[in-house]
Amino acid sequence: MTVNARIAPQPWMTAPETRAVFDALAAGGADARFVGGCVRDAWLGRKVKDIDIATHAPPERVMDLLKAAGIGAIPTGIEHGTITAVAGKAHYEITTLRRDVETFGRHARVEFTDDWREDAARRDLTMNALSCTLDGCVYDPFGGLADMAAGRVRFVGDPRQRIEEDVLRLLRFFRFHAHYGRGAPDAAALAACAEMAPRLPTLSGERVRGELSRLLAAPDPASAWALMIRLGVMVHLLPDAVRTARLDGLVRLEHDLDEPPDAVRRFAAVLDTDRAGALAVAQTLRLSNADRDRLAALTEPPMAIPLMAVAPSDGPVKRRQALYRLGDAGLYRDLVLLAAVDAPGPMTLDAVKAALATAEDLPSLVLPIAGRDLLAMGMPRGPAVGALLKQVEAWWIAEDFRPGRDKCLAEAKRRLENPSPAPGEGARAAGG
Repeated sequence: MTVNARIAPQPWMTAPETRAVFDALAAGGADARFVGGCVRDAWLGRKVKDIDIATHAPPERVMDLLKAAGIGAIPTGIEHGTITAVAGKAHYEITTLRRDVETFGRHARVEFTDDWREDAARRDLTMNALSCTLDGCVYDPFGGLADMAAGRVRFVGDPRQRIEEDVLRLLRFFRFHAHYGRGAPDAAALAACAEMAPRLPTLSGERVRGELSRLLAAPDPASAWALMIRLGVMVHLLPDAVRTARLDGLVRLEHDLDEPPDAVRRFAAVLDTDRAGALAVAQTLRLSNADRDRLAALTEPPMAIPLMAVAPSDGPVKRRQALYRLGDAGLYRDLVLLAAVDAPGPMTLDAVKAALATAEDLPSLVLPIAGRDLLAMGMPRGPAVGALLKQVEAWWIAEDFRPGRDKCLAEAKRRLENPSPAPGEGARAAGG
């Protein structure tokens, strides 16, 4: 196979742990190269996350060579040819070159090979079919370098066949287009995706969630999401996920505020449904209980977050009250961002920042007294204790959380001795 390009040495390539792994394989005559995403991202100048290595040596031989060099070897997927090498704190997935003997959906029957092109032909996309030697020689059997230069996401070979091998590749195409694509998507790929979309419900919720979450983390996920809707892809997965303009607004706001992307918040932005619909989506995607509850709360908020008020001085007061009732600073911040996107008129970034900053007040919003303080006043145990505590809490909230412990105790004592409400309290509570 001809060398197509070179990558300048990078820290992850020249790290002592990386060299130790390559040296261990070379000691046994095993040819090895970096493959897949690490080569792709290195070529594009992006941060490399996971380091995958391929070799023609069979997995048992790889295990022996690593152990002989004092490198940890875990048979994570030895039946499929994959070993995890552990050198210091670094982990490397090492997979023996393979070729498909028989394909039946996601699980193909393979056999090991020493042919690098045969192995590369099993990859989903041309930009993922690259391989690179330790000294930076890049091999590109299917034109992945040219595709990346053009911002073109393209399947290796026949798109329909690639998707038939694993339907998840359909979603991966849109995810990669969102992260790496520019301009019009590959027409052959789109046609195959539209044709194969009815098979998407056969995928597990966990795999779908993973791909869609990664897509939503892209700099511009709304365009790819809208494309999936137009092609009839989303109707087979999340038919209520249609609010792409709202998603786009949230992404832009997050960018302007330097707010990191969050999958659950972005799912909530794109959904056009109620709490019951959000719970159904959570079930489809197999969300954790915490993410399920958060998605439901963001889709049908328990209360409105007042970003602005008629009187400017009222804004912070009302926001603190909303924050206190929510009792969750993260949920409050999410609701502020979504409310800002939904605002009927233009909002300044300073106004949104001020609303977000209110979340920092939550640790101080703690009622200074508890039921035991009322018991110490001589109240008998029973429902009346909780009822009085709620009255004092309502008064404390109406006073913008300013009264301290002594004033709260005095108010509790006053109410205990004189159950009638204080003059004007009802008006203050209603206004809060």
